[in-house]
Amino acid sequence: MRKKISIMAALITVLFFLGACGGSNLKVKQISMSENPTEQINSLNNDLQNARNNQIYVLSPIWFEKAEKSFNDAVKDRNSGAALSDILNNVAQSRAQLKEAQKFANIANNSLSNVIKRRKLARASGAPNLGKDYVDAEEQFTDLMKAVENKNLSWAKKNEEKVAHSFFQLELRAIKEQTLGEVRKLLKQAENEDAKKFAPSTYALATNKLKETDAFISKNPYSKEIMLEKANNALFEAHRCIQVTRQSKKVKTMRPEEITLWHEKALYQTADNLSAPDMRNETFIIQVENILSSITALKKDRNFMIDRVKDQQAEIENLKKQISLLERQTVSLKDKTREEQAAKERLAAEKEFNKLYDKVRSVFSTDEAEVYKQGNQLLIRLKAIQFPVGKYVIMPENYALLSKVQRAIRVFGEPNIVIEGHTDSTGSDELNEHLSEKRAYAVGQYFIANRTLPEKKIVSVGYGSVRPIASNKTANGRAINRRIDLIIKPESMKW
Repeated sequence: MRKKISIMAALITVLFFLGACGGSNLKVKQISMSENPTEQINSLNNDLQNARNNQIYVLSPIWFEKAEKSFNDAVKDRNSGAALSDILNNVAQSRAQLKEAQKFANIANNSLSNVIKRRKLARASGAPNLGKDYVDAEEQFTDLMKAVENKNLSWAKKNEEKVAHSFFQLELRAIKEQTLGEVRKLLKQAENEDAKKFAPSTYALATNKLKETDAFISKNPYSKEIMLEKANNALFEAHRCIQVTRQSKKVKTMRPEEITLWHEKALYQTADNLSAPDMRNETFIIQVENILSSITALKKDRNFMIDRVKDQQAEIENLKKQISLLERQTVSLKDKTREEQAAKERLAAEKEFNKLYDKVRSVFSTDEAEVYKQGNQLLIRLKAIQFPVGKYVIMPENYALLSKVQRAIRVFGEPNIVIEGHTDSTGSDELNEHLSEKRAYAVGQYFIANRTLPEKKIVSVGYGSVRPIASNKTANGRAINRRIDLIIKPESMKW
């Protein structure tokens, strides 16, 4: 009976997959010619961005690439003044392709959840920084997803465990590099300073701490609190090993009396800072007890002060509750005032936005940036921003341009912004997507560091080379495609 049920479940799974993937004709829902093409393109752009944030482009690479291409064709047609029917047909085509991508992404999520989870964990641990090994794993992962789109789910499931294991190994490497990389460097430095000769016990202890932590991470890669505690202990012992080595070298050159006076001086300075009696005429043991007793007395006094502060904080909390009660009583009046003010603001928003648009345009020269209106949003295309080849560090020569961008943002108070990173088609898609994402993130961090906006107001996304605005066949076109686009979404500009 159980065997029959299993066979029936397998048949249902196959039929579902064939139903989801079957049929070569794409069902395109046409858009009414009365629709505004710019609004349709903006709406589609938001949907593609949300799909990208949900990793649809990774889970269904073939269909998502088609959707992006149709979107780009629609934008080009709109910008070149093509027929309305051509623009809307490309938008409709892109929406249908995006729907297919979402469908296959759902199949992948349901059928290949283990490898998808492993990839996500590897990326979160910093595996993209491991170079070729990570790129190879990404290529294998893409092959799995394409197999799903090409109706070869059985092959994908057969190879899933192999790719999942590759991501798990990359995740372990990345975790160990992040947590133990500095420890390994310090122990290498200790070896170079002859720690094995001058501090063998301390060196052995630090080395054992490293081995223990490495073994623990291999068995418990997700016990982050314990892992970090062990890593910090290993780091402490590595630092200590270097210091003990250096002090041991120093002590070897000193006479016995010099060593004794050296220790006595340390004890005396400690006691003096604690306002404890001078007991250099006593044994070292008594001098240490003198210091410890002074510390104990100071701790008791500190605890008394802490308790006193806690009592004061309790009184402050009672006052806060009374203030909160008064504030709640005025909420209804404030709500009415806000509604009336919001109605007035909506009437004046569109006119005000046009004024602010003109003001932002005046901030930049034509060779620095281009400014466009997109409905009630503003796009600033940073033409002049430059990054070192293959890197995402903000260089000083960009500060003047970014300072102007700060001024443009502040024209709108504290708007929400989306920072889009774009590259040319040179290099692999995965590395381009990672590089563009890091560059957009670096620009966002610059604004956060300079207190332009709080972090919650900034979203950064990397598109790699999938949204070119010029041909990648020429050097000039590739230079244009290597850009940062910044979209300002004013909260108050709603009409």
